[in-house]
Amino acid sequence: MPENADKSIHLTQQWLAEIQFLRQQMTELRHQRDEAWASSQKWCQLYNIEAEQRRTESQSAQQMIATVQAKLHQMQGRDVGVDIEVTSVASIQAEISQITTLEELHFKLITLTQERDHLLQALKIEQESHAQTRKSLTTALGDAIDSLAKARGAGEAGEQGSSPAL
Repeated sequence: MPENADKSIHLTQQWLAEIQFLRQQMTELRHQRDEAWASSQKWCQLYNIEAEQRRTESQSAQQMIATVQAKLHQMQGRDVGVDIEVTSVASIQAEISQITTLEELHFKLITLTQERDHLLQALKIEQESHAQTRKSLTTALGDAIDSLAKARGAGEAGEQGSSPAL
């Protein structure tokens, strides 16, 4: 009979040790989960900050382009506000009909070509900035997902391989 009591006490101690181990493991997993959550929140905040910076840069660039265009139009003798409207075909034809000499036509063509080149350059810069932002944010998001997956993988590996045998 005392042998059964010893065996029962031993089994009870094993179960209590197992319960204690599982509690400790749960605490560690909760801690890892909290760290992963904090990391994902940090990456989300960095993403939002970067996006806001890009939006601000874009707005600043658009304002600068509008200012340069307004100055260009003023230098050409046309006072145009910041909002540039699409020119109708009739107004373009009227403007062309005012050109009387080949030199005026030549000057107008050069001016329009320069304006087009400046706008194309501004567009190219904006597209490159947009592509860089997308690449940076995609990389940051991928890193956050990878670290979360590693944290989860480490937690699952810890659960499977570290429980004591009964």
